[in-house]
Amino acid sequence: MATSNTLPAWTVWAPLAAWVAFGVGIMLPGQGWMIAVMAVALAGAVFSAVHHAEVVAHKVGEPFGTLVLAIAVTVIEVALIVSVMLSSGPEKAGLARDTVFAAVMIICNGMVGLCLFVGGLHHREQAFQAPGATAAMATLVALLVLTMVLPNFTSSTPGPVLTSSQLAFSGAMSLILYGAFVFVQTIRHRDYFLVEGSSNEDDHAPPPPARVAAASGVLLVVCLVAVVALAKMLSPSVEAAVLNAGLPGAVVGVVIAALVLLPEGLAAMRAARLDRLQTSMNLALGSALASIGLTIPTVAAVFITLGRPLELGLGPKEMVLLFLTMIVSSLTLGSGRTTILQGVVHLVIFAAYLFLTIVP
Repeated sequence: MATSNTLPAWTVWAPLAAWVAFGVGIMLPGQGWMIAVMAVALAGAVFSAVHHAEVVAHKVGEPFGTLVLAIAVTVIEVALIVSVMLSSGPEKAGLARDTVFAAVMIICNGMVGLCLFVGGLHHREQAFQAPGATAAMATLVALLVLTMVLPNFTSSTPGPVLTSSQLAFSGAMSLILYGAFVFVQTIRHRDYFLVEGSSNEDDHAPPPPARVAAASGVLLVVCLVAVVALAKMLSPSVEAAVLNAGLPGAVVGVVIAALVLLPEGLAAMRAARLDRLQTSMNLALGSALASIGLTIPTVAAVFITLGRPLELGLGPKEMVLLFLTMIVSSLTLGSGRTTILQGVVHLVIFAAYLFLTIVP
């Protein structure tokens, strides 16, 4: 990203507007026009949060930059999931599973597919570091199978629910795997995740001044809290809209995942268009890993404490789509070079996921 000595005005006003909308929403509950205003304010806060995360990321450098962005987006996702689940009854026991699965499908097929498609259109063939991508995929496959497939085959309780001890173990495994990946990405094998041979001005732009980075850090926190507050107020309206449209409950998870991943998806697509596919892969795979590695432990801890059931196991149709995604992603990322064809394949799988979610 190009650096600047000042923050764009909209990134300062967006979180403030979100808090104003939240206050007015409390005073005028149930108003249709106010729900629309809060939805716009929520979107503005999300985009502002990701912008501030990018500023902080540019200050600390790669690969810490994409890590900051992934964690910021995951904090938003976790907050949305927990707020919706706590405000609902047992019927939302599978929302975390639906949202995490939706995030994985959106990232590994939608985001990656668009990046490869756009990059292939502009540059015919693109390259990235295969060792880093395959390491991320190995970690991602282990996380997905251990947290979202294995619960269907345990015998202490009927799947897809785990016992409290199994749930605690699943959360601990997720943290260990994600922590090991972050250690490899940022310390032990950092060079696996760095852009090689790029001459793009965005890669060599000087980092923002310390005061700008510090201001972005503060505003990032303000944005994240505003997103949580607005999401909690809007969640009943989102659920009601899904039910009134006659859509399955899993669509709520897709909406939440798409909302928090949209800005990051746009950033990844922009990087691919500028022939920085390594940055796109860092963003995409880092987000998928953070989505599972941080969401599952957090949700597990909350629900163990509250003594409420938590469904993690996927259904048969979702497992088929997951295994297809993992196989194709491993083939796509194994060579370190991609063309438009891989992008089309991933986008077709993503279209199948969306269609089968709406028409199960």
